[in-house]
Order: sequence, then structure tokens, then C-alpha cells
Amino acid sequence: MPLDPGLPAAATSRLTGPDAARAARYPGDPGTRQPVHTCYVPADKVTDDTPAAWGAAALAALDEHAPDAAALAEVLGLDPDLAGAVHERVRAKLATEPVEDLRVDFEDGYGTRADADEDADAVRAADLLARWSLASAGIRMKSFDTEALLHRGLRTLDLVLTTAGGPPPGFALTFPKVTVPEQVEVLVDVLGLLERDLGLAGGALRFEVQIETTQAVIDAEGRFTVPRLISAGAGRVSGLHFGTYDYTAACGLGAAEQHLAHAACDFARHAMQVGAAGTGVRLSDGSSNLLPVGDRETVHRNWLTHYTLVRRSLRHGFFQGWDLHPAQLVTRYAAVYAHHLSSAEADGRRLAAYVARTTGSAVLDEPATAAALALSLRRALDCGALTADEVGAYSGLGTDDLNALIERRTA
Repeated sequence: MPLDPGLPAAATSRLTGPDAARAARYPGDPGTRQPVHTCYVPADKVTDDTPAAWGAAALAALDEHAPDAAALAEVLGLDPDLAGAVHERVRAKLATEPVEDLRVDFEDGYGTRADADEDADAVRAADLLARWSLASAGIRMKSFDTEALLHRGLRTLDLVLTTAGGPPPGFALTFPKVTVPEQVEVLVDVLGLLERDLGLAGGALRFEVQIETTQAVIDAEGRFTVPRLISAGAGRVSGLHFGTYDYTAACGLGAAEQHLAHAACDFARHAMQVGAAGTGVRLSDGSSNLLPVGDRETVHRNWLTHYTLVRRSLRHGFFQGWDLHPAQLVTRYAAVYAHHLSSAEADGRRLAAYVARTTGSAVLDEPATAAALALSLRRALDCGALTADEVGAYSGLGTDDLNALIERRTA
């Protein structure tokens, strides 16, 4: 005899609440563009033409140290079949949109200043952020490490937002050196007060948490901290940004071992990845402090290091990272473009086979894999690695089709 229909319904009714909580906690990718990098510029050094100046300096470095595709391929070990397209597209990117995301830095890159000086820099930053036409830009405030830093950081944040009359378009806020969820909760409360005073909708102000302390990964009682930081953010945490050097130093590593490829960094990044998976909170890798400046040999060596680290981050699922010097834009975009160009045709074929449910395919992909393939192609479109025509030629799909697969809905 079949079960009485009321019996399973009664047994499963207790899942209603957990199912709703899970859906709220894990909404998936937000569907907006994610920048491939964040450029950090000290607040006292930033000027009206900083984004354009970074692009011009990057182009000058490319012209001097890798003027053609063959030279770039030799420096970076690029596949000769990709080198022409990579060089051409990097040059075009540096000429049109060299900076996708920028932080005016009031923390480590800025240091401690007289209050009057930081107040003036905060007001100036507000004016610049309102006038720049970047996909994303904002500030890195001071940490809550000490009471003095806490109050100075909140004063700077207040000055930037009130001077600008609210968050400028694409405003991003980076919260450094977080150690406990309570710090996140305090920032959430302050942002709520600022929203009230500025007449903003609740939740309009969001922020990125920097994972650069060991306590941000595992707390004093051995608990996994990353999910608790996201929960403490009450829906305001937009990203987790890894801090290479503070974290490796906190782990007790010597200076020579403080780099992105160290296994200690892999542990922290994987903790970030697992803790944020499905939440819509995006990930950014850290930086390399080996700058491509000086003679050609040094520039080439440090370009190769940066390129290799960016490619490694991309393979590990970190599609954004920090850049500290204009010349690093060359290898940022070279790495991102080579990553996408080397896989786009095969990814497009797999996606087309999935959509067509091709039985003769050697790979049987799951919906989650199809969503990942579509997201990769959309990232390539967003950053300029591929054109819409190329994506269509490889996969037979348009942007709306990609978005439907990412969201796992019928187009």
C-alpha cells in the first residue's frame, strides 16, 4: 500500500526552515562583474589622473621591455600561438581600461599621520572617487587593532562618505586585519548609522574583509572563523581579500618564505574558498612585492614571477588579486588573457555539447560544471580577453545564454 500523502509531508515539514536559511545563506554568484585586480595607491599619493597615469606607465614598460609578441613570449614562456593575441589585447586594455578597481589606501601604504593631514586626504579622496569613471573604486580604512586606529579609521570613512554625499558609483570599502567577528559586527552597526544619516537604503554600504591574520582563519578555540565573519557581516560582506605578507609573517615565516606560492597561503586561501563557497562573497588573492622596476633583467625576472603567481591563482579559483605598481598591469592582463585564451575554445565546445546534450561527447558534464564554464566565458568577456563574437563562435551562446547557465535557469 502507498504511504498516506500526509505522512511524508509531516515528516519533511521540519526542513522548511533549514531550506529557507540555506537558500538565503548560499545565493550563488551575484551576477555582477568582478574586477580582475585591485590597485592600491597610498592616499597621499593618489591624484586625479592616477588611473590614466598607471595605464601610461604600464604601456611605457611594455614598449620598453616587451615591445612585440615575440619578446613577451620569451619573457613569460607564452605559447607562441597565443602570444600575438595576448600582446595585442594587453596593449588595447592598457590604453582603454588599465585599472578595473582601485583602493585609496589609508592603512599600511599610508601609515599614521596627523589628524589634519588624514582629514584633508579623506576629503580629497572623496572628490576623486566621485570623479573617476572606474568599474570599482574605494578606500582601505584603518584596522580596529587599537582604539586609536579604530576611531581614526571610522573618522576617515565618515569624511569620505559625507563629503561625497554618499557612496560614489562602484564604491568599495576594504576592512583590514580583522581578527574576530565582533569587529565586523561593529563596522556593520556603524555603516547602518551612516546609511541613516546619509538617507541611504539599509544595506547599501558593503565591504570586503581582509584575511591577513591567523585568527581570521582559525580562532583561539580552534573554530573555523571565515563563515563566522561572513555571518557577522549580516549580508554586507562582498569579498574576502587575502593579505600575503601580514599572514605569512603571522605564521612565523621568514622573509624569504613570505610569498603567495607558500603552502601556508594555500591553506588560508582554501579556508577562504570553502568558507565563502556559494555565498556570493567573492575572493581576491594577495600581492607580490617584487616590483618590475630597474634594469631589463630585473623587470623581466619580476614580470615572470608576477605572471606565474597570477596564473597559479587563476588555477586555484582566485580570479582577482592585488597590484601594487603600474608595470604589474602588464603581467596581470597577460596572465588573465593567456588563462582565458588557452581554454576558451575547449570550454566553448564542452558548453555547446552540454546545451545540445551531445551523446557522443567524451565528457559528461554536470549542471554545476556547465555553470562554471559559462562563468569563465563571461569573465573573459568582462575583462576583454574575448569578444562576444568569439564566445559565440566557440560555444554558440550569447551573454543571456551564459547568464542563464550560470543561474541554472532556462534561457
